[in-house]
Amino acid sequence: QVQLVESGGGLVQDGDSLRLACTASASMFSSYAMAWFRQAPGKEREFVAAILWIGDTTDYADSVKGRFTISRDNAKRTGYLQMNSLKPEDTAVYYCAASPRRAYNLRGEYNYWGQGTQVTVAS
Repeated sequence: QVQLVESGGGLVQDGDSLRLACTASASMFSSYAMAWFRQAPGKEREFVAAILWIGDTTDYADSVKGRFTISRDNAKRTGYLQMNSLKPEDTAVYYCAASPRRAYNLRGEYNYWGQGTQVTVAS
């Protein structure tokens, strides 16, 4: 069982940066794919970014490419989402997720989810 805890959300201005962190409870995290999803009010949860346990394999939603960077530190059992040039449309609850498979952007392939952290970008 893997428990995930997100942190780092908050209220920022248009164009600001924010870094989210996701810490896992289990050492097996290092062999899991990790991803970030987000859900805005009234919308479906959508894929943002993913990183495999092989740290240089990443995938991003088109809407965040060039602005967001996903990374991980397996020694700390922590994943990160660096978000730059934030826009009001990035406002959502951000969730991290983990999967023992190469799940990439497939929401249904992720077995473990955090509780979410709110990111609000004011215009």
